[in-house]
Amino acid sequence: MTKEFDAHNSVITPEGVFVIGTYDESGKANAMTAAWGIQSDFGEITIYMSKHKTTDNIEKTGEFTVAFGTVDTVTLCDYFGIESGNNVDKIKKAGCVVNKAPNVNAPIIEGFPLVLECKCRSWDASTGILVGEIVAQQVDESILTDGHVDLGKMKPIIYDTGMQTYRVIGEVVAKAYSEGLKIKKSGDGKWDN
Repeated sequence: MTKEFDAHNSVITPEGVFVIGTYDESGKANAMTAAWGIQSDFGEITIYMSKHKTTDNIEKTGEFTVAFGTVDTVTLCDYFGIESGNNVDKIKKAGCVVNKAPNVNAPIIEGFPLVLECKCRSWDASTGILVGEIVAQQVDESILTDGHVDLGKMKPIIYDTGMQTYRVIGEVVAKAYSEGLKIKKSGDGKWDN
């Protein structure tokens, strides 16, 4: 038996935990957490959000960083999502150490093991769609395995809209581009889960 829920409260998963870092026109760092985002092309990220101090900063500087929330940064991620940069200096209040990104005019907040450096490709305040060109990524060596980012080491989190909680991305369940070969090779039209 199923239960119907209001479409406004639809559970769409996974929802990322993206910390967007920007500088204002005076060089003051700010960060906010967004949940609705995707890789929209090679070297491109799209984030959906309403107007914030972050978008005001992007309009002025044209550049930003995106850090991915992890188990170790969950408290910081949640704080950046519940406080407004228009009301308080979130970076100072949280006691963050910030360094300028090497390739864009935006901050990198220490403690996040994977950070994208982005140039604003487009921002549309009427639709809330921010598209960023990823020009570089900074990766802490502690999350690498054989030269690749290892999500098992990184322990990224997702936002669970249904339960309003954060969850860690879990174990490997199958090898991509391999598991489906069981069906492809069988040819009998039967899927055995």
